[in-house]
Amino acid sequence: MKTAVLGVSGYTGLLLMRMLYSHPDVDDILPVTSSRIGEDICSIDHGIAGAVKEKLTLTGGKLISIADAAEFKPDVVFAALPHLKSADLCAPFFGRSIVIDLSADFRIKDAHIFKKAYGEKPPREDLLDKSVYGLCEWYRDEIKNSDIIANPGCYPTAVLLPILPLVKEGIIGGTVITNAISGISGGGKKAAVNMLYTERTENTGAYLPGKSHRHQPEIEAELKNADAAMDLLFTPHLAPLKRGIAATSCAGIKNSKAGGISNEKIRSVYDAYYRGSLFISVKGTEIPQTKDVWGTNRCDIGWRIENRHLLLFSVIDNLVKGASGQAVQNMNIRLGFRESAGLRINGEV
Repeated sequence: MKTAVLGVSGYTGLLLMRMLYSHPDVDDILPVTSSRIGEDICSIDHGIAGAVKEKLTLTGGKLISIADAAEFKPDVVFAALPHLKSADLCAPFFGRSIVIDLSADFRIKDAHIFKKAYGEKPPREDLLDKSVYGLCEWYRDEIKNSDIIANPGCYPTAVLLPILPLVKEGIIGGTVITNAISGISGGGKKAAVNMLYTERTENTGAYLPGKSHRHQPEIEAELKNADAAMDLLFTPHLAPLKRGIAATSCAGIKNSKAGGISNEKIRSVYDAYYRGSLFISVKGTEIPQTKDVWGTNRCDIGWRIENRHLLLFSVIDNLVKGASGQAVQNMNIRLGFRESAGLRINGEV
């Protein structure tokens, strides 16, 4: 099977290359770039093993253009490209390949909401109805039958996975207040003053609070799909970590007096929704830590009952379950491969 990685020089693209190399069902990888065509793959990733070229025989280990990649007719295209540009750049592959888009271009179906978040209308409104939201544990059946998969954002993945089962079961409702902390790699591989070591070390703080962050409408849209009355206040924070997201959400327990919900009930809901989901680890009242999921495709979930409110805790690796890993998981689901193929379940010691 041939795969193409568009935008191979960023963190997401580089990690995809490494995952696809170890994937048992991938035979060939096409590394695609717009700025470094003709360079050797090792020139942009000094940590990658030379053996990766065993799966780069079609290009001789060189970076190629989108046009050249289209000539090879890849079975799956991973688009690790900027928002508002990705859908247009993927044009040569629509209808010919399975496209897994890691930008926001297909995540939000409502064009008005998308424009409010990203400043422009969706670049390919004509294809929105043909795309599916690739939150793997929730849309497996839809993913199996779609050739355009919108990989969710990292914050939405971490926030939605613990909340959705409880919303679906009518346990929580109303307004959800979420605070989340992300590592610096969540901002991408770019030169920016606020990402300099001297700016970030020993420093953390909130940014784009409430309804200001681009991921807020993406999360809220999925919550409203589960319960039309749901509302979300979302505040992200940037922390001096290389990678990882920790999200804490507070929601009111619906129609319940104090003590009306139990830990056993909450666990039973998660067990019912995530039974057989290898990448969901339910921790109960233990509060999960980012170090536990570093390098894995897992989301660890914990909770605490506080009177008439429920506190939900979740952690992911923003580069894996929040991006490249979930993209590979989407490919596995779409093509009927073992869902964990090419992905890590266990964290590092």
